[in-house]
Amino acid sequence: MTRVAAVDCGTNSIRLLVADTDPVTGALDDLDRRMTIVRLGQGVDRTGRLAPEALERTFAACREYAEAIKAHGAERVRFVATSASRDAENRDEFVRGVLDILGVEPEVITGAQEAEFSFTGATKELTGRDDLAKPYLVVDIGGGSTEFVVGAEKVRAARSVDVGCVRMTERHLVRDGVVADPPTREQFAAVRADIEAALDLAEDTVPLKEARTLVGLAGSVTTLAAIALGLETYDSAAIHHSRLAYDQVAAITERLMTATHAERAGIPAMHPGRVDVIASGALVLLAIMDRIGAEEVVVSEHDILDGIAYQVAREIDDERLLD
Repeated sequence: MTRVAAVDCGTNSIRLLVADTDPVTGALDDLDRRMTIVRLGQGVDRTGRLAPEALERTFAACREYAEAIKAHGAERVRFVATSASRDAENRDEFVRGVLDILGVEPEVITGAQEAEFSFTGATKELTGRDDLAKPYLVVDIGGGSTEFVVGAEKVRAARSVDVGCVRMTERHLVRDGVVADPPTREQFAAVRADIEAALDLAEDTVPLKEARTLVGLAGSVTTLAAIALGLETYDSAAIHHSRLAYDQVAAITERLMTATHAERAGIPAMHPGRVDVIASGALVLLAIMDRIGAEEVVVSEHDILDGIAYQVAREIDDERLLD
């Protein structure tokens, strides 16, 4: 087993995984897995730049993560940055700050790379299960983008599109800097239109409808699972590999779209940082299920973080073999 640390910095959240990992067997023993809502992508869709307050929130989380990584004695750290930092004009400022704090330079990866990491993390432990038909369609619904990956043991096709819960909320549900409470049907219709256009783009390169098992990743999907399971507090073990039927997703999405801010905030297991963006995230998942005719989605707590950890461990093992 090789002890590694992986950091995934997206549009809405930054997450840490420190784990003992076997890249051959797929065994992964969590030592520290945490998430912080930092909204790095605040306003990026409108301004093209990372806001100073968003950068400071992100750097504060990085300082906490640096302490945890040191305490666990990780052999190597890999920091991957996704949608918001790809889009920002001032991403060099972000890179310098992370390097100063964690001692590693963040890799601003492409959408294709993000998709491959997500696929590996989500499906490595599914291999060999007779109850889940292949190929898989892995969908990673982030804050700024959604990744679509079709494959079995390996990735067959992947595409990242600029539709995420934060981007859709800021683009269509905000007026004068405030999220509508609640948003109107017309506003959600605009969100849905954007999602459908993005699905058209994804289908240009990814055979979405050939998939036999839909696997959903990231906070929007896991929050829907927590709601469906009636959890009083967020329980990763209960959520991981749970299954949401189409009717459950449709009903919860309708509930979130019509709820006020206070009503969404009052849902048990709802993270405060997701209250304003969860309805858009739910609508992304529902639109995907409609597009491919999925009867259910398998929810995975293992995603891009786990894929990064597997990759780092494999690199270390390869280096050892060469020594």
